[in-house]
Amino acid sequence: MKQLLCLAALFAFSAFAADVSGTWKGTVETPNGNIERTFVFKVDGAKLTGETTSQMMGKSEIKDGKVDGDTISFTISVKFEDNEMKLKYTGKMGNSEIKFHVESDAGMAFDYSVKKIS
Repeated sequence: MKQLLCLAALFAFSAFAADVSGTWKGTVETPNGNIERTFVFKVDGAKLTGETTSQMMGKSEIKDGKVDGDTISFTISVKFEDNEMKLKYTGKMGNSEIKFHVESDAGMAFDYSVKKIS
């Protein structure tokens, strides 16, 4: 019986973690203007991978991605005006929405939400 409960809990966690898989889109307001960004997430257990694109900064690979309950985290590297920077994302998942807090290695921070589009 105890094993059955453990398996049920594991499947419930896996099913919840899988909810982040798919395509998400949102717009962040920055001092340099609004940046629309699309994320394509893939989940394998607690590992998060995929890619993200924006018209202003191009395509970036999602690195160091993790899913822990309703929290996700990952980093991307972007190039803006010949400067490379690393962005660290931490997000909280809700009903078809992820609320992100983003910090750059240049000391800037932003908060914004993305919605699932597929």
